[in-house]
Parts: sequence; structure tokens; C-alpha cells
Amino acid sequence: DFYLDLLFYHRKLKRLVAIELKIDKFKAKYKGQMELYLKWLEKYEKQDGENSPIGIILCAEASKEQIELLEMHKDGIMVAEYWTELLPKEILEKKLHQALIEARERIEQKKLNE
Repeated sequence: DFYLDLLFYHRKLKRLVAIELKIDKFKAKYKGQMELYLKWLEKYEKQDGENSPIGIILCAEASKEQIELLEMHKDGIMVAEYWTELLPKEILEKKLHQALIEARERIEQKKLNE
């Protein structure tokens, strides 16, 4: 049996948001588990006028390359890391700066693909 950790409804997006909490490093099998949840929600819980559900996998550590190779964004699944202790300010600033660069690159790439 599988049990979803958290389920929310986003009113503005008009969709269910499934959240899976993991205490370890991201594993490829988590994608399949989330896909199962999303398909079940789509088939049995989605109501008329709602958009397809999306999923978030929150884990202690994630391999960006592995996540990109799995192309989880195409399935409406996102992965995020959580930290159990605060990193030094310099490292946080570097990570934030890198995240901004990557976000801008994704936006530009999306524009080119349209």
C-alpha cells in the first residue's frame, strides 16, 4: 500500500498539489511513486473544472543531473531539498545567485521553444 504524505488544493491554480516527504537523498523510484499518486488523483479525485494535479517531492538531498535526466517537470513533478541546518552565508548567497541564473536560463529557453 502507498500513502500520500500531504495533499493540498491550490485555489488559483485550480489543482491538487501532492507532496511527498523523504528523509533521505532523492531516488529515481520516487518519481514512479509520485506518478502513481498523480494518476490516481487525476482519475478518482479531480473534479470538473480543475486542472491536472501536480507533485512535489521534498527530500534531504537531490542530484540535479538525475532529476534533469528523468525529465520530471514534463510529468508535473518537482523536486526540492530541505536543509536541517543553516549553511554559511557565503554558500547561501552562491546558491541563491546560481538559482537565479538557472531560472533566467529556463525562462529564455522556454521563450525560444515557443
